[in-house]
Amino acid sequence: MKAFYSDHFVLPLPAGHRFPMQKYRLIHEGVQAHIPGVSMHEAPTINDAVLALVHHRRYIDAVSHGTLSLAEQKEIGFPWSEKMVERSRRSSGATIEACRTALTSSDQIAVNLAGGTHHAYADHGGGFCVFNDAAIAARLMQVEQRVQRVAIVDLDVHQGNGTASILAHDDSIFTLSLHGAENYPFSKETSDIDIGLPDGTGDDAYLAALREALDDMLQRFEPHLIIYLAGADPHEGDRLGRLKLTFDGLARRDAMVLATAAQHAIPVAVAMAGGYGKNIADTVTIHLQTIALAAQHASRQVLQLASGK
Repeated sequence: MKAFYSDHFVLPLPAGHRFPMQKYRLIHEGVQAHIPGVSMHEAPTINDAVLALVHHRRYIDAVSHGTLSLAEQKEIGFPWSEKMVERSRRSSGATIEACRTALTSSDQIAVNLAGGTHHAYADHGGGFCVFNDAAIAARLMQVEQRVQRVAIVDLDVHQGNGTASILAHDDSIFTLSLHGAENYPFSKETSDIDIGLPDGTGDDAYLAALREALDDMLQRFEPHLIIYLAGADPHEGDRLGRLKLTFDGLARRDAMVLATAAQHAIPVAVAMAGGYGKNIADTVTIHLQTIALAAQHASRQVLQLASGK
């Protein structure tokens, strides 16, 4: 299985900043040390023409040339820097490459070790998200005529408001968001399926809601590709979560998405999305758990292809 990384492009954040930038390096190191069968590849950058499949030219220019207003930078949550621009481009490039790989390899799955920047709108960023990697990748797969229909399955604890807004009138890309009803963003957008869950939901109720949402999606839509945002922040130890899922519950969540995709022979590109654990080791463990399950899924796909099943 291929995984794409951009963790060596590190944002210069002020001391005490709450975004856990170091988690990406720790995920990269953890995959290399503990998960066999994963081939690591540096994420490519992407140009303005690709960004413009989703984002307004004025916004692309403002990000690229450092002319974002202080209010725009505050909404994103990062101070502007050249490294912020390059990392944002490469994080989207990683999701693009994960999609291309999933669609062309026998694994039928690939991973971005970052990504899931679902709070970025067409004309502005937000919530630590500069460019919307999932929306960009979905649109580019269509432009390249690799697929006609894409589903974005967003299981970050926060609603994918930017994704929902960008794709609100696009019937060829299906948006599913399972999130905390009372969590950020406090003004929600409308996805094709929105499941807002109460604080303290827990494993069983969450998984039942997910099963229903996936079944509903597949009754209404036949995707050629799933882009899966596997947020670590529904975990009970997350500072910004509150849904109180356990490690086991999150593993069962990932397994459900991957098994559903395999059952319907749908390739999957996985992005990590959010994770803000009180203990960063918990966040990294959850992301590594997702990647390990994806690698197991990839191995099964290859074995089934070799056996002719």
